[in-house]
Amino acid sequence: MNPSKDFTLHQRILGEIEGRIVSGEWPPGHRIPFEVDLATQYDCSRMTVNKVLTQLAKAGLIERRKKSGSFVTQPQAQSAVLEIHDIKAEVQSLNLPYSYAVSKKASRKARAEDRSRLELPVASSVVEVVCIHNAGARPFCLEERLISLETVPEAADADFLTVAPGPWLLNQVPWSTAEHRIHAISAGADVAAALDIARNAACLVVERRTWSGAGPVTHVRFTYPGDRHALVARFTPASQ
Repeated sequence: MNPSKDFTLHQRILGEIEGRIVSGEWPPGHRIPFEVDLATQYDCSRMTVNKVLTQLAKAGLIERRKKSGSFVTQPQAQSAVLEIHDIKAEVQSLNLPYSYAVSKKASRKARAEDRSRLELPVASSVVEVVCIHNAGARPFCLEERLISLETVPEAADADFLTVAPGPWLLNQVPWSTAEHRIHAISAGADVAAALDIARNAACLVVERRTWSGAGPVTHVRFTYPGDRHALVARFTPASQ
């Protein structure tokens, strides 16, 4: 037995299977060939194949089911709870191409609900923007945003066709305070259609408000399919 040769073969099998998963050739739910078939294909021992599949499972790329085989998992993005995250970076972390499209952009007088969400005075105006962010060919996130025209009057003329509202605002208005609210919903008809998921499917919603020294900046609601997103938080114990 040549350990160096075994290691090289291990890396080759790992790289080829991982490449098929990341490229989308083997989509989520695809059954990986059985160990015995992979061993025959690569002219190696089942032990070598087993080690590769174990490594892929630990990386979260496949799920191993007893008596059923191994299946490609649905990639899941992670965003930090206490950070202003970049959706484009989230998608790219999955090794998937990112794109987005604006489905609505309108300036109008703030309604009662708008004033409540942004803590605006009566007679205020807002810009409403709705975007779909895509990961590959699939919708990744629905963005529904209000921007205060009192604080950010430049938003009235921005078309957001080449730069999404979030990055545009970060470059335009330094924020001083942010608030996050996280909850789960069942997809209604509009959300289900926008995200191309079943009606009543579980969704994760992240709502955020930001303020600058000049006043309220924006309220945004991000809705993710529940099986494609996770929130993480890292913290240290308070000093005693």
